[in-house]
Amino acid sequence: MNTAVESSDLIGQRNLRIEKLNKLKNLGINPYPATSNKDMPNGEVITRFEELNGKIVNLTGRVRTIREHGKLKFMDIEDMSGKIQVYIKADELKEDLPNSYLGFDNLALLDTSDFIEVNGEVTKTQRGEISILAHTVKLLTKALRPIPTNLEDKEDRFRRRYLDMTIHPEIRERFVRRAKFWEAAREFYIKNGFVEVNIPVLEHTTGGADAKPFITHYDALDQDFYLRISHELPLKRLIGAGFSKVFDIGPRFRNEGFSDEHLPEHVAMEWYWAYADYNDGMKLTEEMFRYVMQQVYGTTKFNIRGFEIDLDKEWERIDYAQVIKEKFDVDIYNDPVEKMRDILVKNGVAAAKEDLNRNRAVDSLWKLIRKTVAGPAFLINEPKFMSPLAKLDETNPNVTQRFHAVVAGSELVNAYSELNDPLDQLDRFTEQEELRQGGDDEAQMLDVDFVEMLEYGMPPTCGWGMSERVFWFFEGVTAKEGVPFPQLKYDMDNLTKEIYKEVLKGETHAQQLNNQTSVEKPQDFSNKIVIVVNEELQSWQKANAISHVAAYIGNQLGENFKTADFFVTQDGVLHPRNSQYAIIILSAKPGQMSNLMANVRNSGVLYHGFIKEMIDTTNDAEITKILSNKKDSDIEYYAVGVFGNKETLDSLTKKYSLYK
Repeated sequence: MNTAVESSDLIGQRNLRIEKLNKLKNLGINPYPATSNKDMPNGEVITRFEELNGKIVNLTGRVRTIREHGKLKFMDIEDMSGKIQVYIKADELKEDLPNSYLGFDNLALLDTSDFIEVNGEVTKTQRGEISILAHTVKLLTKALRPIPTNLEDKEDRFRRRYLDMTIHPEIRERFVRRAKFWEAAREFYIKNGFVEVNIPVLEHTTGGADAKPFITHYDALDQDFYLRISHELPLKRLIGAGFSKVFDIGPRFRNEGFSDEHLPEHVAMEWYWAYADYNDGMKLTEEMFRYVMQQVYGTTKFNIRGFEIDLDKEWERIDYAQVIKEKFDVDIYNDPVEKMRDILVKNGVAAAKEDLNRNRAVDSLWKLIRKTVAGPAFLINEPKFMSPLAKLDETNPNVTQRFHAVVAGSELVNAYSELNDPLDQLDRFTEQEELRQGGDDEAQMLDVDFVEMLEYGMPPTCGWGMSERVFWFFEGVTAKEGVPFPQLKYDMDNLTKEIYKEVLKGETHAQQLNNQTSVEKPQDFSNKIVIVVNEELQSWQKANAISHVAAYIGNQLGENFKTADFFVTQDGVLHPRNSQYAIIILSAKPGQMSNLMANVRNSGVLYHGFIKEMIDTTNDAEITKILSNKKDSDIEYYAVGVFGNKETLDSLTKKYSLYK
């Protein structure tokens, strides 16, 4: 059956169900009562049949099938525990009952997907099927759509997960195991003396991981906050506050792409244990994995990605620098990054780009090795330059007391002996901040408040973290399959638009917004934007300068910047408009930049000059102070942007070459 016929059929079924709904209301039957009675899960009747045979019970569930044989009706009703057959005889069903109860003749107003309550006797039919011989049937919910037999499209499954789980109960069971996974983890740590303390999701400064954060605005304080990327720094503040063992389980947010093992929002847990080190952490990790997997799966032996895994065996130790030296003949401390890049390129690693730094290069080399490691194992002796929050090993100051739990080619746990030297911590934060200023938006932020806490003193501590990726891993599913409602781009299918067209007037919300706020206007070809950048800057400095100048000019142009808000595809998908003006990027020598700026000032066009101080600091008060002690001739221009008539801009910039 083609899509158009299927759509038409569903709309027809929906209309018939609405007619039945109105008939029920006209009969005085409430199709959506507030109360219901249920004595036990439906599946319990099956398992306890010998005990319950002949007893009267109240059961509830969704109607999955309806079969008629004259004065007999059979229905299967389903709840989370399973299905049971309802056996209805015309002469057994009570009549003249209160609101929401159905007489035999009114059963024709029921459909599959409706929810009902059945009071009746536990029995077996002549065919030997355990059933409930109904005395009363009460309508609990009138469904206006039938449950489809299947959802073919994967994105449709994720968008309508409530249907996916109804059609495929095994998927619902996965999320029962997910709940047991966190329940078992919580139980394990509480048994081992840890205290669960919930910490904030919104933070002034976020840290504890190499990740790009989400940003939100707190209206009451009129300040931007970050959604946490890690639980780490607040939990360590609790250790500084006197807690000995503390943990938290909850969501964290990382503004990055999707993959089979990563989601921007996911549940994670971290714990911190005062007066313990990473050796204590490794021992506890082994015990935790064995306990949790036994509770959730009833075993500690798994076949994952072709690896035979036995969590009960002794866990191997893998030395970070040593294994890379053995595999690639690379000294991670002294060999040039170019050598590492060449190896990565030969191995097809996309991360081997022009601005690859040592941290990223070494991490990428390890990941090539990691995918061959069966485990269970601990990766140890991670370099200092890759572990800004971990304590140095007293026998080797180049490495930290950090470990990762590795199983079947994946790192499932990250832990270390925590750094509690405030001056060392400040130095490492400063190094990370320099990486951020250099364009690495995953490097960690400077957190002065955390350094201050360390100055008051924090005892030796082991810190540990894992995410629900561990659960996905042992389930053998992707990240999106491993959560009930994965994040997806908002969409509305055409059938839904058709059903609710009177409300939507045939448009999505975004299209309505577009039509309310956007009027198409003719494109202006007489003006353009030109940005001239200092050719001797580093690539990241050029990108930073160009983006700031472009943002400034676009802001000054306001609504004139574009011809309308969106482009719209045939199927109603919206794409934000770009600039209606051509944007040309040119490059110039440093000595030419000041002359250009002087000419631009006298031309009468809209302009912006991006100067060195604007990249050194984002604090306007600091820039004001610096410039108050400088002459204009001392200022170093990184980029100059202009907007105006093509002929005027051509005369101002004709001597500069196209940026490549």
